Amino acid sequence: MKNNIAEFRKNSGISQQELADLIEVSRKTISTVETSRFTPSVIIALKIAAHFNTTVESVFELENGD
Repeated sequence: MKNNIAEFRKNSGISQQELADLIEVSRKTISTVETSRFTPSVIIALKIAAHFNTTVESVFELENGD
């Protein structure tokens, strides 16, 4: 699964730690999701999308084979 979290974060001027604090997860969770080492739960995906006031589909997309 591909994601645009880093882009959304950078455009908002917030760090991984700040996003983590805002959605109540660890910085490591944000890092591993951004680098596609971890697929987030639906709850985390929804919280990330809601924070950026966008849809889950704008933040995450399936790649071929997913």
